Amino acid sequence: MAINYDVIIAGCGAAGLYAAINLPSDLRVLILCKRELSLCNSMLAQGGIAGVYDSPTDNIQYHQNDTLIAGSFKNNVDAVHTLVSEAAQDIARIIELGVDFDKNPDGSYHRTLEGGHGHHRIFHHTDSTGKEITTKLLTYVQSLKNVTIMDNTLMCAVKQTSTGYSAFLKMPDDTYETANCHFMILATGGIGRVYEFTTNSAIATGDGITFAYEMGAKIKNLSYVQFHPTAFNNRNTRECFLISEAVRGEGAYLLNCHKERFMHNYDERLELAPRDVVSHAIIQESRKQNSTDFFLDISYKDSDFLKKRFPMIYKNLLEQGWDLTKGPVPIYPCQHYLMGGIDVDRNSETSLPNLFACGECSHTGVHGSNRLASNSLLEALVFSRHAADSIALRVGSVSDTFETAEFDAHTDSRHIPKGCRTETRRIMQRSHFVIPDKKAAAEGFVRVNEMRNDLLNGNYCVDADYVLAKSIVTVAYIILGEMLQ
Repeated sequence: MAINYDVIIAGCGAAGLYAAINLPSDLRVLILCKRELSLCNSMLAQGGIAGVYDSPTDNIQYHQNDTLIAGSFKNNVDAVHTLVSEAAQDIARIIELGVDFDKNPDGSYHRTLEGGHGHHRIFHHTDSTGKEITTKLLTYVQSLKNVTIMDNTLMCAVKQTSTGYSAFLKMPDDTYETANCHFMILATGGIGRVYEFTTNSAIATGDGITFAYEMGAKIKNLSYVQFHPTAFNNRNTRECFLISEAVRGEGAYLLNCHKERFMHNYDERLELAPRDVVSHAIIQESRKQNSTDFFLDISYKDSDFLKKRFPMIYKNLLEQGWDLTKGPVPIYPCQHYLMGGIDVDRNSETSLPNLFACGECSHTGVHGSNRLASNSLLEALVFSRHAADSIALRVGSVSDTFETAEFDAHTDSRHIPKGCRTETRRIMQRSHFVIPDKKAAAEGFVRVNEMRNDLLNGNYCVDADYVLAKSIVTVAYIILGEMLQ
């Protein structure tokens, strides 16, 4: 028996939660979280949220210019203007909801600097801003009587119906249910698990992008993948701990295998160049020195300052045997963020009616080919609010009825073959890492296409392994296809 809602939101990060907060309180809203509520990329965001808010020395034109420069002017200028001009209202709103940004001794908000920014405009909560924002948003949403949150619930498939959308859900007890809605918001995060090494959480498998693609929604610039230059390099774990851009904002140096600074050979902005520039410089220096040993050093700064400013980074590094205050720590570029995604308009609506996408899974065009540091949380807030506002305006025009689509879990069928995800990650790491390799991409595309066709036509059991593998393979198929066009 199907369950019916006005709005289904897939994803429980900043974008999904803020959309729910801004929807009318008389709508029945379902939020789906495929793992535990604390597991999302928003929770991992360290640096902060960029924005011109009560800033006497900064203005929105400066923020817009920095965003366009970082994105190589491939940005949607109208979307960028929306982002920077509406930052103040959403920063004010989350402060009202209890978000606690760090302050100066005089009570004013402390703003830090990050790569690509010409002004100190990054609001932060030490070095765990994403966790602070997402936790406060979640606490508020949990108090809303019109919102139901289902955690550990996997959305296996989505179909468009005559009255909206049907979602096929695998419940925590391994049963299956169908949920219908008039409006759907995909806020499913990024694609990090398509790579061997990523800063993303385990949920970042591109599910929402895959569902939208399968329904015929337009996907744009999925090959615009950002590689963060300073992920902690322990060479052991798939999920690499991020060392925030803010560490370089506070004066950290990048060092090569000889413990020498090298950024002056590549860009006049040195360590504060945009992320893609720094990542490219590291790869070029790596080839020059024939070594992948690189380091980040801020140990010349006062140790008490560093422990207070970067408590989470300091603690996490110490657990790995490295003391940020006493010497350089090993780093290397790592997959971090997606600038492309499900193409949306200014209201976050996709090319399919009443299907919206917000946050990292969406392509608003604000980031161009490279995201400016700390613009991601801001984008999640601004454009999820636009989605909620757009839904509020058209609620009265939709049907009161719900059509239920048919799904089949194939529970008696065989499971997918082992190794599908692992092989795809190796292909992506080899083909599309910092400086893409078109020859490897062409070879990889053939194999990824074979795996995708097998998953689509193999009549496999629709369990978590199947859903995640299909998403990872589909995302790789789209990215490599774009590369070869």
